[in-house]
Amino acid sequence: MRGYTSWFSKPFVSGSIAALAAAVVLAGFLTIGFAPPAQALPSFARQTGQPCGTCHTDYPALTPYGRRFKLLGYTTGGGQYRTTLFSDSRIARDANAELSSYARSIGGTGESNSSPSASPGEKGWVPPVSMMAIVGYTHTQADLPQPSDPYKPNDNTVLSPFSGFWGGAITDHIGAFAQITYAAPGAGGFGNYPFAHTWTWDNTDVRFASTAHVGPLDVIYGITANNNPTVQDLWNTTPAWAFPYAQSNLGSTGPSAGTMLEGAFAAHVGGVGAYAYINDLLYLEVTGYKTLGFNAQNTLGTDPFGAPGLFSGVAPYWRAAFEPHWGSHSLMVGTYGMIFNVNPWLDTSGFGPIGTFSQTDKYTDIGFDTQYQYQGSNYWLTLRASYIHEFQRLDASFNSFSTTPSANPTNTLNSLRLQASFAYGADNRVVFTGQYFDVSGTADAGLYGVDLSGNALTPNSNGWTGEIAYIPFSASKAPGWPWFNARLGLQYTYYNKFNGTTIGAHDNNTLFLHAWFAM
Repeated sequence: MRGYTSWFSKPFVSGSIAALAAAVVLAGFLTIGFAPPAQALPSFARQTGQPCGTCHTDYPALTPYGRRFKLLGYTTGGGQYRTTLFSDSRIARDANAELSSYARSIGGTGESNSSPSASPGEKGWVPPVSMMAIVGYTHTQADLPQPSDPYKPNDNTVLSPFSGFWGGAITDHIGAFAQITYAAPGAGGFGNYPFAHTWTWDNTDVRFASTAHVGPLDVIYGITANNNPTVQDLWNTTPAWAFPYAQSNLGSTGPSAGTMLEGAFAAHVGGVGAYAYINDLLYLEVTGYKTLGFNAQNTLGTDPFGAPGLFSGVAPYWRAAFEPHWGSHSLMVGTYGMIFNVNPWLDTSGFGPIGTFSQTDKYTDIGFDTQYQYQGSNYWLTLRASYIHEFQRLDASFNSFSTTPSANPTNTLNSLRLQASFAYGADNRVVFTGQYFDVSGTADAGLYGVDLSGNALTPNSNGWTGEIAYIPFSASKAPGWPWFNARLGLQYTYYNKFNGTTIGAHDNNTLFLHAWFAM
């Protein structure tokens, strides 16, 4: 998946209804598909009084200021509108002052572009709701195999996706990023599959956050409840917010093999965890996840068979990151991981029995990541690296009755991403991003098939993704700000190897031209 309601302000009504009407008209002329969304919400800009460039070098890539806003539970105010319906003005001032003080303490990196509001709530409360749509044109090197109506074999233009959000404070200490998404079928269509959905809940992160002083330690602490492991993370090195931020589903959606942490259970789980950020230096988090029941997933618009199965017990997730700041520099070195005990589905066709094997497949994912960020006088430079190693013990899948039988009792899978991003202009107007990706692992004829010689294929895939993005309104303000924003992107993905072979790998090369709108 990557993936409200009362109107109290006249500008919000007119601006949002006009934007919604435009999106509906556009949807009438375009088919609708799904791509992992870029997300920087006008509701955050309304709440904080900050243009999007204060929190983002690109959407949704965060600055130190943006990471601080997320740590504080999406609750910081400072804009012209009351932060919550029953806001405590003193708390709102204190929270915004704390965030502004932090911005000053790290020099030029991520500083606020306005002072704290002298009178929070001056214009009353506006619900922190936003909408988003991405319009994209996709060209693939090889035509799509047997596309369903109304898709063409190539050169398709789609609206992908359309989402609604609650993004901001609920109370003075509780805030949320919650998304629902319209996602119609890809080029192959739904057919008569009974558990396909168009509307689904998407990335959701609800937080309680506060601050404390423990002896010489300054601590931000909180509780997160979310539905996608790593969606709560502060850095764009972990899977939920990793580049590319928008991607067509009509070209290649990427290699078929991926570690469990890379979205296998997104929107299939619920988790609750605790985190602490100590002395602006050390981040620690522990979260436990359980899969939702079959009926609950289906009711929320998630295909239960879209995940490998159901968890046996609680799946623990951990995160630790060390992030020193000096001047306009910040460097993060971290680790994260999760242990999955999964009871695989007996039948994933949607027409067979609904149940799971009593045996489990155990996946242990251990990740290491780093990020360096520098803010110059007219640019941001960001370097990122992430590596995930997954060990698989396939007690359930290593038998002839599994729907996805493994030829090996154990396997390994590795995922590597190396990325550089350069955002140029005082308002981050132009962003250049390049990424090398590599997936590698154990050959397995059951999971990955065989080549023409009968040898077991590996999951190995690698290649490059490059993107140029133009953001007309980042630190500068859009017409109707803070009710609207936009991003234009030209992206190309090139494969050296795809799903274990170089033969036909280039057929998956994909050009994606897209326009992202938020209102």
